[in-house]
Amino acid sequence: MRHAFVLACVGVVLFGFTAAPRAQTSLPAGVPLWPEGAPGAIKDGGPEVMADGRVSNVHTPSLIPFPAAQAARTGTAVIVCPGGGYNRLAIEKEGVATARWLNSLGVSAYILKYRLKEYGHPAPLRDVLRAVRLLRSSAARLGISADRIGVLGFSAGGHLAASAGTLFDDQDGGTGAPLDAVSARPDFLVLVYPVIRLVGPHTHSGSGKALLGAAATPEMLDRYSPDTRVTKDTPPAFLAHGGTDTAVPPENSVMFYLALRRAGVPAELHLYREGGHGIGLEPNHGPISHWPARCAEWLAARGLI
Repeated sequence: MRHAFVLACVGVVLFGFTAAPRAQTSLPAGVPLWPEGAPGAIKDGGPEVMADGRVSNVHTPSLIPFPAAQAARTGTAVIVCPGGGYNRLAIEKEGVATARWLNSLGVSAYILKYRLKEYGHPAPLRDVLRAVRLLRSSAARLGISADRIGVLGFSAGGHLAASAGTLFDDQDGGTGAPLDAVSARPDFLVLVYPVIRLVGPHTHSGSGKALLGAAATPEMLDRYSPDTRVTKDTPPAFLAHGGTDTAVPPENSVMFYLALRRAGVPAELHLYREGGHGIGLEPNHGPISHWPARCAEWLAARGLI
């Protein structure tokens, strides 16, 4: 009964939206991922903070729905994971802007507010996999296809998206809830300047520290670098990265792409000569600003739009 109640609550709230909301200074209300209470929730963790388009101190992980207009819907849905080094979420720049672009393609978008450094692993992984399970189990009510659910992530959100694509059946991602019986495997991935390596010469050490703690061993950091967890069951992926990204070097995308190639997983990598970190969908950054167009072509080629 509890399982049915959770699905009913989430499905009704999500289904109540019929089109992406107009521009506004505050975000649309999110739908809690864990209406029954997030596992391991910190009591009295303080309020969630929204400042300069970034969210931090997340204790109630949620999905913010931006469904495509009904007449334009393709059935495809994407969970959007903003970046921020597992310290904060660039919710406006990499969340809302991305959701509106996806809506223009007829894709329903759901921005994921996932738990951060206050929790560390496995909380973010559990949040993204729970999001996939909720959308898949409520697909008919939401007007989406259960076999066309992707995860798109930027920077550390790209690490989370890649983790969803490689750890979807890992024991760390489950909580013992009835919903664990629903597949959490995304059908495709879109990774934009993603953090992949948590250890080694091309690492983003800040993400590794926030996710696994300052005392994490090199072996643990390597284990949770998604390129080491790729298998033939990892979903197809589109990757985009700038060659002058000094925050998260482009070798991160290259290493994940090569791991996909070795496993026989269809993948497409766009590595631009220039392009820094954190540009989101901003124009006027040269050729890298055209990554959304290349991604739309990739989605179309796969029959997703």
